[in-house]
Amino acid sequence: MNHTQQLATFLAKISYDELPSAVVHKAKLCVLDYVANIYGSLELNAVMGVAAYIRSLGGPPSVTALGCGFKTDLHHAAFVNGTTAEAIEAQDGLRFGGNHPGTAVIPAALAMAEVMKLGGKAIIEAVVAGYEAANRPAAAMHPWHTLGGFLPTGTCGTFGAAAAVAHLKGYDAVLMQNALGCAGYLAPISMAEQLMGGFTVKIVQGGQAALSGLMAAGLAESGITGDRQVLEGSDLKGGFIQITTKVDPKFEKLTEGIGEHYTIMDIYFKPYTACRHTHGSAQAILTLLKEQPLDIDEIKEIDIFTYGMAAVAVGKGIAPGDTFVNAQFSIPYVVAVCILDGALGPKQLTEKRMVDPNLLALARKVTVRMDDELNKIYPEKTSSRVEIVLADGRRLIKQVDIPKGDPRDPMEAADLAEKVRFFAGDRDSDKTERIIEMVLNLENITDIRELIELI
Repeated sequence: MNHTQQLATFLAKISYDELPSAVVHKAKLCVLDYVANIYGSLELNAVMGVAAYIRSLGGPPSVTALGCGFKTDLHHAAFVNGTTAEAIEAQDGLRFGGNHPGTAVIPAALAMAEVMKLGGKAIIEAVVAGYEAANRPAAAMHPWHTLGGFLPTGTCGTFGAAAAVAHLKGYDAVLMQNALGCAGYLAPISMAEQLMGGFTVKIVQGGQAALSGLMAAGLAESGITGDRQVLEGSDLKGGFIQITTKVDPKFEKLTEGIGEHYTIMDIYFKPYTACRHTHGSAQAILTLLKEQPLDIDEIKEIDIFTYGMAAVAVGKGIAPGDTFVNAQFSIPYVVAVCILDGALGPKQLTEKRMVDPNLLALARKVTVRMDDELNKIYPEKTSSRVEIVLADGRRLIKQVDIPKGDPRDPMEAADLAEKVRFFAGDRDSDKTERIIEMVLNLENITDIRELIELI
C-alpha cells in the first residue's frame, strides 16, 4: 500500500465516536479561531473588494458568504470564506509544515455541510480529516517547499479541502484516493513571491485552495480519475512532492504515526494579526510595555535578534505605499505598532493605520538580525530577543522562546473566545456569545445552518 492509498484509507474511516476527546476539542477550537479570523479580516478594504466582486457575479444564493451579508454558489462562497479566514494573518498553523490548514479546510467543510444540512459531528470529522490531508504533505516538504517558492497553505490546503469534503460526502477509500489525485492536479501554484512582494492577491490562497478542493472532490464523485500516488509520485517522477521540492523530502511524514497521532494536535493559534515569525518580537515588546511604560521620544534604536527563517521572511522594513501584506510580514512594522498601540489586532493591520508617519518613523529605528545561537535551536524553538536602546544608554531586553499559542504554551478555549470578542469589534455581543457557545458545543448541533446564520 503506497502512502497516498494508506492516507486515503485512514481519512475515509475517521469517525467521531472513535476520535480521542482531545482531538475533538482541538477541532472545535480550530473552528472557533476560524470565526475570529473572519471577523478580523472584514476590517480590510481588500477583503471587502473580493467579497464585492464575488457578489457581483450573481451566483445562485445557496451558500453563505460568512459575515458578508449575502449568499452565492458553493464554490464562490468557499472562496470568499477562505479569503476571510486568511487575510488578517491571524489564522492557525502548523510549525512543522509552514502551512495554515484551517483557511482551506474549514471553509470547504462548512460550505458543503450547509448544502447537505449536516450537523456538528460531521464537521468535526471533516476538519480532522482535512487537517491530516493538508498537514502531512506540508510536513514532508518543510521547509524546502516554501524555500522553493511555494506557499503550502494554498498547495497542500487543496488536499485538505478535498479530503474534508470527500469525508462529508461519505467517500470510501477508493473515491477518497481519487479526490486526492484530482486535488494534486487542481492545486494552485501559490507563489511565495506574491507574499514576499506584498501583493494583496496573497490573501486568496485559502479561498483558492478551498474552491479547488471542493472541485476535486466533486470531480472524483463524477468519475474523473487522478493519480493514485499523487503525493509521493512514482517512477515517472511527477508526483506532487517530487515536483514541488527537490531537497530531502521526508516521504515517511505522509503516514508516520497515522491513526495514533493526529496532526491537528500540533496546530498553534495566533494571538496577533501577523506572520507567526513576528510573534516572538511582538510578545516581547508587549511584555516589556506591561513591565514599564516607554517614552517613545527616548527610544534611540531597537535591535531584534532572531532565527534565520524569521530574519529572511519577516526582517524587512516598511515604506510608504506598502500594503498591509508587507506590514503583516515585517518585524519592524509589528514592533513599532505594538509600541505605539499596545496591541496587535485587526485595526493595527489596516490600510488606514499604516499611513501614520510616526509609525513609519519608529519602524525605521528597528533592525533585525539573525542570531547564531537562536538559529541553532530553530525549529524546536522560535526565539526572538528584543533590545530597546534608550537615549540615556539603557538597554531594555526581553526574549521569547515559545510564543503564545504554541501547543507548549497554548491558547485555550477562553483565550480563543476572547479573540472572537476582540476581533468582532462592535458587532452584537449577545450574538457573539451565542456563536462562541455553539462552537464549543459543536457536536450537539444537528444542522450547521443554525450556527452559520449567526455568523
